Amino acid sequence: MAAPKVELGFAEEAEAWRLQSEQFPCKAGGRPAWLGEAGLPGPERLRCGSCGRPCAFLLQLYALFLFACRHAACYGPPFRNQLSRKNDTYSYDPPPEEPPLVPLPSVNLQLKCGANLCRVCGCLGPKRCSKCHKAHYCSQDHQLLDWKAGHKASCLQSDGDVIPDHKFLFPEYEIVRELEEFDTSINEADKEDVEKNEDLVSFLEAMAKHETQADKIFQKFKERISLEPEQIIRYCRNVEGPLWISEENIPQETDIPKCSCGSKRVFEFQVRKYS
Repeated sequence: MAAPKVELGFAEEAEAWRLQSEQFPCKAGGRPAWLGEAGLPGPERLRCGSCGRPCAFLLQLYALFLFACRHAACYGPPFRNQLSRKNDTYSYDPPPEEPPLVPLPSVNLQLKCGANLCRVCGCLGPKRCSKCHKAHYCSQDHQLLDWKAGHKASCLQSDGDVIPDHKFLFPEYEIVRELEEFDTSINEADKEDVEKNEDLVSFLEAMAKHETQADKIFQKFKERISLEPEQIIRYCRNVEGPLWISEENIPQETDIPKCSCGSKRVFEFQVRKYS
C-alpha cells in the first residue's frame, strides 16, 4: 500500500495583491483575507479562552482560519469561513493570475457589505473612535493599543487613516504548497555494505535494545523534517495524523471532543513555527 500523500506548505514573500480576498489565498500572518462576508465571527468568539484577550490571526488554509493568542501558552480554536462558488461577493470564474490594473488598497478595513474591520487585527470592528468616528475596533483592548501607537496624535488629522505598526500581527507570507517526497525504501547497496560489517551490525543491534519509544518518535520527526526544513504546514487529512516531536502530550482518542454535530473529529493539518 502506498504511503499517504502529505502536502507541505512553505512561507514565501508575495506581492500584496496575491494575498487579498479576491485571490482566495492561503496565507500566514497579517490580517485575515475573509472569503464570505456573512457569518464572520464577532469579537467575543475570537477572544482567548484562557486570558480573554483578542486572538491574532495566524494563518488561513483553504477555508480554515486559525487564530492564536499572543500571550503565554494560550491557544484558540480554528474558524471555518466558506462560501459557495456562486455567491454575491466574488465572480463565479477563478481570479486572474496577473496583478489588477487598478492597484487595490494595501489594507482594506471595510467589506463590500459595509461592515467595518478593526484597524489593529482586521476582524469585525463594531466599536469606533468617539472623536473621529472613522477608526473601528473589535475591542477596547485594540482601541487602546491603536491610541498609544499613534491614533492619539492623528485622530482628527488629515493623515488619520495611516495605520501604524501595532506589533500585534504575525509577519505576512503566502503559503505555497507542494507534495512531500519521502522514500521509505531501503537502498540495497547500503544494506549489503552494512551486512558485510559485522561489528557495525552488532553495534546497531545493541543500540536498538536501548532505544526508547521517545527516541524513535524524535528520530522519525527529525528524518521527515530534515527533507524540507522550511516547511510550516503538513496537510494530510484523515490519514497519517500529526508528526509528533515527542511522546509527551500526545492526546488519546478520548481526549479529542466530538464535533458539534456528534461526529468523530479527524486530523487535517499541523502547523510548525515560522518567522
